[in-house]
Amino acid sequence: MADPNAQPLVSLTERRKAQTQLDIARSAARLFAERGAAAVTAEDIAGAAGIGLRTFYRYFRTKEEAVAPLITSGIDDWLVDLAGTEPGTPVAAALEASARRALVASEPSGYRALQLSRDLLRAVPGDPGLESVWFRVVNDTEEKLVATLGLLMGPDADPVDVRLAAVAGNTAMRLAIQTWAGTGDDTAGAPRPADIAVRCIRTLTAGLPSLETA
Repeated sequence: MADPNAQPLVSLTERRKAQTQLDIARSAARLFAERGAAAVTAEDIAGAAGIGLRTFYRYFRTKEEAVAPLITSGIDDWLVDLAGTEPGTPVAAALEASARRALVASEPSGYRALQLSRDLLRAVPGDPGLESVWFRVVNDTEEKLVATLGLLMGPDADPVDVRLAAVAGNTAMRLAIQTWAGTGDDTAGAPRPADIAVRCIRTLTAGLPSLETA
């Protein structure tokens, strides 16, 4: 029987395209974080990424859309991790464990990616273009979570419970990153994103027997 969580094979061309998009996204995020989105042009992003402007527009319609791959890359990694949860694990516990793994980077490169996402989110409030991209990603993430959690919870799970679990997980991760972005630093006593996410998951799933931790 085929593994429902197995990832489809990706061609070399598609992998290269995805890597190029991610490289552009990182360049865009750094510029937006440093200057603010209004002060950055598509030409600036293309130059920072080492590509021509025509190549930039081959991948993205607007400068704001260029950051989407950076955000979705981390989300997709989280969803793959969540999909690998041991069968029988209570949903809330699965969400907590996967949130901690996603938001506590064990390698310097992973931590730098989290920091860049945090710095980018500081540029989002008040910028309509970036807000539109952010909210679209948030909405798409909920739908992906519904599909992932539907498989984990099984065919007999109440669709409302599956949706509630997806809303809880999505909201918790969003609040964790946004709160971390708003509070500013990694000094002693500052809230850590993983702790914020776990707190939100526990609060949002409290009183829902089908989602309770063991």
